[in-house]
Amino acid sequence: EVQLVESGGGLVQAGGSPRLSCAASGFTFDDYAIGWFRQAPGKEREGVSCISSSDGSTYYADSVKGRFTISSDNAKNTVYLQMNSLKPEDTAVYYCAAEKGTQVAVYPDYWGQGTQVTVSS
Repeated sequence: EVQLVESGGGLVQAGGSPRLSCAASGFTFDDYAIGWFRQAPGKEREGVSCISSSDGSTYYADSVKGRFTISSDNAKNTVYLQMNSLKPEDTAVYYCAAEKGTQVAVYPDYWGQGTQVTVSS
């Protein structure tokens, strides 16, 4: 059974630095790109960051570049999203997703259940 389990969300003050984790199981981790997406109330879901498990290449949306860092621990099948200098506009449900055979997840094969991040001003 494929599972992507996010953790690390919650209520954070503006400027805070939480770290999200995505633990993957049930598929060959090294064959997939793992991405973080987010959806704020009333807005479309958007890609935030992605990492290729095969070569470690990364992608960041312009809105988070320089503030967020994605990393992968292939031994633990886990991807992390370190979020720094959070802003209220970063408030959203953050989803982890996996897509096979690509370096950037655009049309993921699998999705996690999401974790809420709320940034208070």
